[in-house]
Amino acid sequence: MSAHGHESTAAARLPFPEVAAADAAIAERMAARRGGELSALDKLLLHSPPVADGWNELLGALRHKSSLAADLRELAILRVAVLNNAAFEWVAHKEAARRAGVTDAQIDALYDMDPAQHFDYRQNLVLELTDTATFEIAVPDLLFQRVRAEFSEREIVELMVTIGGYAMVSRFLVALQVPPPEGEVGSS
Repeated sequence: MSAHGHESTAAARLPFPEVAAADAAIAERMAARRGGELSALDKLLLHSPPVADGWNELLGALRHKSSLAADLRELAILRVAVLNNAAFEWVAHKEAARRAGVTDAQIDALYDMDPAQHFDYRQNLVLELTDTATFEIAVPDLLFQRVRAEFSEREIVELMVTIGGYAMVSRFLVALQVPPPEGEVGSS
């Protein structure tokens, strides 16, 4: 695959719906958040316009209105993609992580089950929280205390919603077998 961001020719489990005129404004808002084009994910969400609209607002807020540092946000998203084997999510966020200052070595390390040596303390804490929230759901008090000591209440809320939100994204993508945009899928 190439890294040009074009959709793969493989098909998802559901066809893309026809967008009713009454729902065109929702599709336009989604496309605007994406820089003018709908992704395969967006198109599939339009089977339920109210869900698509809410999804767009939530994910737009996480990506563009969060106080969480961009590198931490993208590390959490990419780690969720790895843990849930969500190739679409991985491809869609790999370049965003690079733009946020995440190195290629760090991106590659996200496939390690113990990537700690490649990251600073705050990044490692985000990855530990992401792994724990993904595998165990419940966050132990000791881990939460460490997170609380490093992050503001707003950052904690945004981090937890990012982890949970992108778990939702990955589950949607994987269950519907949405192929990734063309690009490197990763090493796992």
